[in-house]
Amino acid sequence: MPSSSGNSSGSSLLHNSGSEEDIQLLMDQRKRKRMQSNRESARRSRQKKQQHLDKLMSQVTELRKDNNQILTSINITTQHYLNVEAENSILRAQLVELSQRLESLNEILSYINTSNRVFETEDLQSTAAAAAADTFMNPLNLIYLNHPIMASPDFFQY
Repeated sequence: MPSSSGNSSGSSLLHNSGSEEDIQLLMDQRKRKRMQSNRESARRSRQKKQQHLDKLMSQVTELRKDNNQILTSINITTQHYLNVEAENSILRAQLVELSQRLESLNEILSYINTSNRVFETEDLQSTAAAAAADTFMNPLNLIYLNHPIMASPDFFQY
């Protein structure tokens, strides 16, 4: 009996050890499969990360290009603004100068008109023929000189 019970326990040990080896093989196979799956997942993750990095680098390049275009546009606009500002400054100075000249000319006309009235009073006392000849020959008595000088926008064009 001991031999039959030994045999049955021996065969059960053989069966158990075979089963343990099968379990070990199954666990090893699962472990290898899991490792392979993890490697594949890590590879996909690296690939995705690389694609994202490439996309970001492309965006950086595009944004730098846009930024350079904007800076160029700002520089051109600033230069144009400075040119217009300089031209406006010149035009303002010319306006002041021409306004002063106009004021001076109007003062001269006023003086001439006042002087003409004095001369006209003296002329009324002289003979009619002499007065007519004097008035006709005197350029100070011309009609257009009796009006103030007005500046026109056409005068300021070059």
